Amino acid sequence: MCGRYSLTTPSEAVADLFDAGPLDDFPPRYNIAPTQVVPVVRLDPDGDRAWAMLRWGLIPSWAKDPSIGNRMINARAETAAEKPSFRAAMRRRRCLVPADGFYEWQKSGKQSQPMRIELASGAPFAFAGLWEHWQSPEGDVVETFTILTTDAHADLAAIHHRMPVILAPEHYQVWLEVGAGDVAMVLPLLAPYEAERLVARPISRHVNNPRNDDPRCLEPAGLL
Repeated sequence: MCGRYSLTTPSEAVADLFDAGPLDDFPPRYNIAPTQVVPVVRLDPDGDRAWAMLRWGLIPSWAKDPSIGNRMINARAETAAEKPSFRAAMRRRRCLVPADGFYEWQKSGKQSQPMRIELASGAPFAFAGLWEHWQSPEGDVVETFTILTTDAHADLAAIHHRMPVILAPEHYQVWLEVGAGDVAMVLPLLAPYEAERLVARPISRHVNNPRNDDPRCLEPAGLL
């Protein structure tokens, strides 16, 4: 799964990668957690890439209670096209979720060791995401997103059996363009990322508390 991630790369470098214009007024985030509002990239009505600030935890358009979003932070790539909660978004509302690392907790006896997984290059990247538009009976509008997950490759399976879907830059446009709503052409993209391009390292338990959102979250294990 993916329950916590970071986006600490300078905004200029993130904007260059996603070609969606400037990413203004977004400070480094070391410990992004569910229900928080963060940037994603999607296509605007003219078909151009654009930034949008969405809440993490997808609320289906048909939901009566928005709290369902708290349980919808991830969607299984294998079934998202079929599940009522995600199938409409899978056809029509796909997005890119910028990140430069994500966290998983590896069981170690009675404790769990937080691990940071990132590209070996240290560069930012994109999770495959879905977004939704929900309106309350009172007319309040909330836009939310979820991150797709897939089976972890062997090198990461010892940490967690699932991992977020990371898209290669050459696949960004294919993922965003929904066309006639046929999802068959994007399903091959929803695979584990190349193992040799990822690194995992133990980090401080400071990251365990979602209220902690500072550089200490990235400290190697044992320093704090």
